[in-house]
Amino acid sequence: MEVKLELEGGVKNKNRENVLLAKHRRSEAPVDDTGVSFATTICPAPLCRQFWKAGNYTDTFASKATVQNGKNYLNVHPMFLHSNATSHQWAFGAIAELLDNAVDEIQNGATFAIVDKISNPRNGSPSLLIQDDGGGMDPEAMRHCMSFGYSDKKSKSTIGQYGNGFKTSTMRLGADVIVFSRHLHNSTLTQSIGLLSYTFLSRTGYDRIVVPMVDYEFNSLSGKFEIHNRSGKEHFMSNLSILLQWSPYSTEAELLQEFDDIGPHGTKVIIYNLWFSEDGNAELDFERDPEDIHISGDIKKVVTTRYTTWREDNEQHVANRLHYSLRVYLSILYLRLPETFRIILRGRLVEHHNLANDLKFPEFILYMPKCGGVKEGQVITTIGFIKEAPRINIHGFSIYHKNRLILPFWPVVNYQGSRGRGVVGVLEANFVEPTHNKQGFEITSLFQKLEARLKEMTWEYWDYHCGLIGYHVHVKSAVKGHRVRGLSTKRKECNNSMEGENLKRQASIGVNSVDAEDGLETEPVITANKEAPNLEEQNSKLKEKCREYEKRNEEDDMKVTKLEKELAEVKCKYQQLLAEAAALDLMKEEKKVNM
Repeated sequence: MEVKLELEGGVKNKNRENVLLAKHRRSEAPVDDTGVSFATTICPAPLCRQFWKAGNYTDTFASKATVQNGKNYLNVHPMFLHSNATSHQWAFGAIAELLDNAVDEIQNGATFAIVDKISNPRNGSPSLLIQDDGGGMDPEAMRHCMSFGYSDKKSKSTIGQYGNGFKTSTMRLGADVIVFSRHLHNSTLTQSIGLLSYTFLSRTGYDRIVVPMVDYEFNSLSGKFEIHNRSGKEHFMSNLSILLQWSPYSTEAELLQEFDDIGPHGTKVIIYNLWFSEDGNAELDFERDPEDIHISGDIKKVVTTRYTTWREDNEQHVANRLHYSLRVYLSILYLRLPETFRIILRGRLVEHHNLANDLKFPEFILYMPKCGGVKEGQVITTIGFIKEAPRINIHGFSIYHKNRLILPFWPVVNYQGSRGRGVVGVLEANFVEPTHNKQGFEITSLFQKLEARLKEMTWEYWDYHCGLIGYHVHVKSAVKGHRVRGLSTKRKECNNSMEGENLKRQASIGVNSVDAEDGLETEPVITANKEAPNLEEQNSKLKEKCREYEKRNEEDDMKVTKLEKELAEVKCKYQQLLAEAAALDLMKEEKKVNM
């Protein structure tokens, strides 16, 4: 039994011999037909605008298996679009899924991804735009994108792999999505438009998912885009009429105009009829900040037992803001991005934020998990105190997979009293597999081992270093725990040199300091360890010296390279002079012979 999603259109055409100039204007390339349009000002919307209640679907036909070409096909019911999308409980997770597709296109030359709000031209309602300048999709790739379970991403570096992310993410954000994609390959330029519309399917009572698509190919002889030679004109016009009736665009000219800012290749995704939350307001808030997108609703308030300033610091920290600010979330979504690639949110560049740079007194711990005695991988965890510690009531590990953030500030321990407060880590664990929505990991034995090791790291680091932020250290238990558990770490030289002195100073802290082991206080007495600022200052000076040494090494390397180059030039010149001298000697010998 084969599961089939009904895609309108034929197969990929053979490559043509001519190439399109990149500055071709869309207004010069209408299809040569009578021009179908639906000039209504009303844009159809789903019967229920709240996502978690929109799954109630009543079709006018009974779902049934059909026979085509002697094979049994099991139709995919439109209800699956909604139920499949419920895997994304968080709207920002769905947006991240779509951005992953753009980041995967870096290998195909993508230099930017745009996330923005645009207006539905039919009724002015807000829509979500996600656009990139990657390689784009030809007609066949567009059909694969709209199909369930198909993925051609086999590279170890690509984030996507399941072939389901586009459908789940778009349907989680809105009831309808229209995709524009242009692709250039071997002198053949195509552009395709596809519509995945829950509104269209539910309002017309379809018992299967139908995705209308139209494809164009550039004809260099006429200088225009023409109907792609994959199906008859009648089939093309049928699909086009559905697009014009159920998309935000009422004429073919409006549809084609959307390619004007795509360039020679790229993809534009427009999600409209965006979902509402249970309170009846739009789930995505475009009004609170004109340069950001927020999750609607009140900002989560952080409760602390002391100090108003501490509460404000906690509320404004990235660990809390990422849950309702898309700009903050996107700034940490990827562990690293090439300098040639930019994410632009509502017209402004998203500044990349490396969470490891927020740590003070960092250490680097190597972990090599084994399963059945076989090494399964390795990961270096950067662990330290959050730079605002002890004011910030945050702890946990931000775990990336193939450069993509999966779990931000995951609290692997439930700290008692103050033990563990402020300990934060960052790691990239490629040996464990994320769930389909990329908001968690599959619970395997490897992941459970990783979780257990991260718990150990937290307690070990805290017991050994809590005095640096003002807590009292039980030196014997800290040293004993360090010896028994065997903290596998590579410390910086500056930390090694200061370690013994720090422990001595921490042991002499007065009675007003917080007892980390007993956990009698929720907040530390910051003034207890007066040496902590001095130690941090010394640490900064040592880091500065390291940077100076590195700079000198780079300068010395440049000098060596320059001298080696000059020496090679001198040797070449020497060889040239030797050859000239030999030639002169030969000429002299010939003259003597002739005389």
